[in-house]
Amino acid sequence: MASVPSQASVVVIGAGIVGNSLVHHLARLGWRDIVQVDKGPLPNPGGSTGHASNFIFPVDHSREITDLTLDSIRQYKELGVFTQSGGFELARTEERMQELRRRMSSAQAWGIEAHLVGAEEVVEKVPYVDPSVIVGAFWTPGVGVVDSVGAGTRMRESAQELGALSVSANTEVTGIDVENGRIARVHTDKGTIETERVLVACGVWSPRIAAMAGAAIPLTPAVHQMISVGPVPQLAAIPGEISFPIIRDMDTLCYERQHGSDLEIGSYAHRAILHEPDEIPSNEAAKLSPTEMPFTADDFDPQLEQALELMPDVLSDPGVEIRYAINGLLSLTPDGSPILGESPQVKGLWSAAAVWVKEGPGVGRAVAEWMTDGLPEIDVQGADIARFHPHQRTREHVRARTSEAFIKTYGIVHPGEQYESNRNVRLSPMHSRHEELGAVFFEAAGWERPQWYESNSHLLEEFGDRVMDRTAEWDSRWWSPIINAEHLALRERAGVIDLSSFVIFDVVGPAALDAVQGIVLAQMDVPVGRVVYTPVLDEAGGFRSDLTIIRLAHDRFRVVTGAAHGMVDLKWFADRLPETGAAIADLTSSLTTIGLWGPRARDILSAITSADVSNEGFRFGTARTIEIGTLEVLASRISYVGDLGWELYVPMESGARLWDAIREAGAGHGLVPVGLGVYGTTGRIEKGYRAFGTELDSERTVVEVGMSRPKVKPQDFVGREAHLRHREEDPQSVLCSLTVDDHTSASGQMRYMLGGEPIVSADGEPLVDGHGRRSYVTSAGSAPSLGKHVLMAFLPPAEAVVGNRLQVVYLEEHYPVTVASVDATPLFDPDNERIRS
Repeated sequence: MASVPSQASVVVIGAGIVGNSLVHHLARLGWRDIVQVDKGPLPNPGGSTGHASNFIFPVDHSREITDLTLDSIRQYKELGVFTQSGGFELARTEERMQELRRRMSSAQAWGIEAHLVGAEEVVEKVPYVDPSVIVGAFWTPGVGVVDSVGAGTRMRESAQELGALSVSANTEVTGIDVENGRIARVHTDKGTIETERVLVACGVWSPRIAAMAGAAIPLTPAVHQMISVGPVPQLAAIPGEISFPIIRDMDTLCYERQHGSDLEIGSYAHRAILHEPDEIPSNEAAKLSPTEMPFTADDFDPQLEQALELMPDVLSDPGVEIRYAINGLLSLTPDGSPILGESPQVKGLWSAAAVWVKEGPGVGRAVAEWMTDGLPEIDVQGADIARFHPHQRTREHVRARTSEAFIKTYGIVHPGEQYESNRNVRLSPMHSRHEELGAVFFEAAGWERPQWYESNSHLLEEFGDRVMDRTAEWDSRWWSPIINAEHLALRERAGVIDLSSFVIFDVVGPAALDAVQGIVLAQMDVPVGRVVYTPVLDEAGGFRSDLTIIRLAHDRFRVVTGAAHGMVDLKWFADRLPETGAAIADLTSSLTTIGLWGPRARDILSAITSADVSNEGFRFGTARTIEIGTLEVLASRISYVGDLGWELYVPMESGARLWDAIREAGAGHGLVPVGLGVYGTTGRIEKGYRAFGTELDSERTVVEVGMSRPKVKPQDFVGREAHLRHREEDPQSVLCSLTVDDHTSASGQMRYMLGGEPIVSADGEPLVDGHGRRSYVTSAGSAPSLGKHVLMAFLPPAEAVVGNRLQVVYLEEHYPVTVASVDATPLFDPDNERIRS
């Protein structure tokens, strides 16, 4: 029996399209002594790559996934394994046609050619489709099929030709040693490999391998059913593997694609059939391959009937028989995104999991760049493995969310849509109060957060037309006019907001100042009690985060950040601490936060504390401990809603008591409980506050988002050199706020954009910035104080002129917009008098 090398710079586990892409790109970037192992034979070791249908539709509503897909297509073409066929996504209903118009917005925003067509145009290219069941279709000429096994073989061989790679097939990983929190070695049935890095790229087996190192890759193997029927006379007459466009029959959650004289039919409409990694049979025990499970015909029968409706001449032919049928395994994650990056649990354990064929080479390049240079060219922060909170890594959570999400693979998913499964995992101390007030809860990182309160419905009458109601069902789904009414009540009086979902951690120790100073852009050598809002940059000067830091003592800094990205922030700081003198204390589950804002916030707070909370006694951007009854409260005078007020931090067990005290004191001042709809959208958007993941990402600079400071601190920090360079260069794009001038659609109904829509010139031409990016809406929302709907978007510098008239394309209709701000100057209260008074 051949043995594995005794040492490696990195061990890549998996030889599917992802593993092969990784070794190729690592070798290309200069890595040597790479060892790749797979439990199966080569070139097809039996993973999901081997049974994939191998077609690629490039348009996704996610820019991140689209970028990875486009990069993968480019690589497949360079390898000579891509065959362009074009593809249709069909609509059988008007509801689906609306979704296809939304897909057109994404295609235009990402610069991908696509067209909405009628049934007759589908039949012109796919004559065996029955046009009577089709309302319309989304046509993407750039759709194609790939030979993923062939591509992987060429990539793997390219790494071998460079002398960078040793490959060991039919090799079982039996264990992984971790010493002092770091990868030390990999045990296989062919020997032990000393290494400091393991890259898990084995798809459905990834959780099993990660568990060997005491870590989690939270995904589950799930069944995707597929059959192949043939021989089909209409297909056999034309040579080649594929001669007709691929069909996605979206309303039946199925696809049909030609494969020579056969027709493949795949389904995402059946029940969620989940497996455990340890249940997957071995190569020896599998009838076909380990990921080709026995077919369950009962699950597929309804989809076969629907396929017969669409292609009656093909599937009713008595000579066309089922020749191949499987329950093929693929990987699903609890939030639908891939799992990439270094584990927060074990140093040197990297993941490239839950990646489909259409993203494989792009992910391979991104993760290889990440391992080599610290950051990939494509922003993949939404797929960072560090994003998961502990409960999100549990098997119960993974199974619950993937069971719910499977049916949505081809589903119509609203941008605000909420999961129903595994709810009420993390409850704030005020939760019962919220329930009594009729809160409508949205979930973030397991926390149940009030989005609005039905008890505030009386405010609709008070504010009347200023509420800016919406009548279109899509625009108003997962939304309520009460949000805008709560906003106006806060602006005119005061609002109290539960912010328990914040991720909070302290950096402590004698080297704490040096630690935070080297991580963030802002000057942190500030007096005790100062509150600093700061970007966090990567080495290229792009955004890794934006957050607030409070200096509590000479050796203690409190970091406050959002729930969704907080665990990534925690890892980012932890990875950059000095070896001695500084440590991190995670206080997320120990502290709760309550926000109190509005012109009467000072009156309310002064009624429950003897502390001096006057403007002179408690300046904006400062924090200190005050007493409220018998509670010690850390009060931080800062605002994400753009009004006078404080964030108030107390131990979790004291939260309800503080909430009640504020509500009681505020009763005479018109205080209302306010949901996250105000905090996260209306309050921030009319102030032009940027949000991470929408306006702020690794591809945008501090200059481009209008957040440059007068001076750059002399101390070194991550991204300083790049940031200095950006300050000297002309920006490639400019973040602007735009107002919608007329919401009237062709039908006469008022429509309100939700985000992701293209911004075009007054003549309808695409706008392209210096990065090659088209302009699109990064954030959208009501600005009730202004009586406007506000959009944020990056524009080419020449178009970033106040007063410039442009258009936004929403569901294939054009609406006039005006550039209202080209920097961080807020549209509401531009001089920030309300915050600082």
